[in-house]
Amino acid sequence: MQLTDREFAWIVSYIHTNYGINLSQKRVLVTGRLQNYLLRNGYKSYGEYIARIEKNPKGQEAVNLINVLTTNHTYFMREPVHFEYMKNVALPWVKQCAASKRDVRVWSAAASTGEEPYVVAMLLMEFFKLDTNWDIQILATDLSTRVLKHAMEGKYLAEQIAPLPDRWKKSYFKRISEEEYQVKNELRKQVVFRQFNLMDDIKFKGLFHIVFLRNVMIYFDDNTKKALLERIYDHMENGGYIFIGTTESIDKTATQFKYVQPSVYRKIN
Repeated sequence: MQLTDREFAWIVSYIHTNYGINLSQKRVLVTGRLQNYLLRNGYKSYGEYIARIEKNPKGQEAVNLINVLTTNHTYFMREPVHFEYMKNVALPWVKQCAASKRDVRVWSAAASTGEEPYVVAMLLMEFFKLDTNWDIQILATDLSTRVLKHAMEGKYLAEQIAPLPDRWKKSYFKRISEEEYQVKNELRKQVVFRQFNLMDDIKFKGLFHIVFLRNVMIYFDDNTKKALLERIYDHMENGGYIFIGTTESIDKTATQFKYVQPSVYRKIN
């Protein structure tokens, strides 16, 4: 099955226009992932598949396209410097600034299979364990419905949860088979999973104290990143923290966020 230049250009344009992701230099990735999917599902050509999406842009195949093409590499305790900073600096600030309302709102904007928001939830549960009246709200979103289904189930292999502290594994996971564990309901109910396209307007209620936007902007061009950061900035509490990937950076001249340290920025009016 051959992917023509015209078909590749259509896929690149469609994904960039609808999701902000730039695949123009990812032809090998597109071909490898999509060809396998098309063969498994009985398509005779890329053109036949593209025609199906054009005919029904809100249909299941349009959803499947982004599920197949997006990369969802993550693991528990990835980039631990952020969780240390959150525990030692960001959460004490939240506890002080939100003392009257006693609520904390965190957004994991590229939640993938759930490891990041669950670590955030465990941090929050531990930090506020003596303050039971605090309302902990964690929003976890991703573009891919496939990974969100995995995240909501909360099932992980023993080797996947190995990086977590023993006290967390004991408190927040239950063993369901020889090699598999599941996040306990107590923790799962702290996290709300939603499918969300970062290109869309942000309409979630309330302002966020902390946002995790890690290892996702590497797929966006500069204009897309700038517009996304502006939307997030407008939906954060003054003083709120945003964490990006440790290999990423934000152009200080193109954002209102203030640099704190590598991969940590803050909204300061």
